[in-house]
Amino acid sequence: MYIRVGIVTAPHIEFEQREHTFVLKNVRIGIGFHWDRYEDQEFAGQLEIRTNPDGTQTAINTLDLEDYLCSVISSEMSANSPMELLKAHAVISRSWAIRQIVNRKSSNRKLHEGFDLCADDHCQRYEGLRRMNERAVQAVRETAHQVLMYNDAVCDCRYYKCCGGRSEVWRTCWEDIDVPYIQSVECPYCGRVSAKTLRLVLNDYDQETTDFHDWKVTYTADELGQIIREKSGIDFGEIVDLIPLHRGASGRIDSLQIVGTKHTEVIGKELKIRLWLSRSCLYSSWFEVSHNPSPVTGNPSWTLTGHGWGHGAGLCQIGAAQMAEEGYTYEQILAHYYVGSRLGVAAK
Repeated sequence: MYIRVGIVTAPHIEFEQREHTFVLKNVRIGIGFHWDRYEDQEFAGQLEIRTNPDGTQTAINTLDLEDYLCSVISSEMSANSPMELLKAHAVISRSWAIRQIVNRKSSNRKLHEGFDLCADDHCQRYEGLRRMNERAVQAVRETAHQVLMYNDAVCDCRYYKCCGGRSEVWRTCWEDIDVPYIQSVECPYCGRVSAKTLRLVLNDYDQETTDFHDWKVTYTADELGQIIREKSGIDFGEIVDLIPLHRGASGRIDSLQIVGTKHTEVIGKELKIRLWLSRSCLYSSWFEVSHNPSPVTGNPSWTLTGHGWGHGAGLCQIGAAQMAEEGYTYEQILAHYYVGSRLGVAAK
């Protein structure tokens, strides 16, 4: 199966054509998240530069799905990760990609215009050849065409960096439906991962995030009001209260009431909450709120004390890395995070 991946959209695409590869300049990664940055990336396969109706250009890479996966599992996690983690990731990344393409074809719904998947966290990280090694190629080869199945359908395998101790259910993050293999499961593994293992399994820029299992952010009242105004486009005035109205099975908030002196609104789901309460994006929506009066300055502060990094539904990448370190096979890792699923083979 060949797929088309949209790498970058910019006013003008800068690239260097080499004998068997091409290099794209200034590719933006981690768009909207706290690791947002630019880097040059090298790719194999075919390059197409498409001009969009607004005059911008999009670089599109066409390549075989299995070759794409070798890069994905080296971009999402380090290619130096334990082999059983790389194998598990190959299976879920293959499953997710196939499920999106099948859904698009069956419903005539386009995930993206002009290509199948994007190359950033909106879909799956696909950062080219520079983070790949032979271990990633081996993991993809040894799981060739394997996918996760539930009731004879390929699973929509979601994943994220760290659950913080318990994973989340589908409806907390997306549609109000029950996806039977995306359930809330206990995960003690990400809480006992060692610094040595993290250096092994996280790519360079992910290692900059050190407080992802348990974290805390504090804002002054003025700062919080300004952030929410900038992110929402709404002037709430002074923020009077943040009230979690509903939490998912792990404790992640999927309905939050923001009370201001000028405006009050209920927002959800978890990603919108994370985006509105941070200049980039909160690590997760699993947090407790405390309001800290300041009789001295007259400017109270707000503290969010939270757990986890990501939406929390499906596979916990750092937890899975620790499971692999403790001797679990990729089949056991997948069975833990995707309840009731089974391994199958995708149609070729």
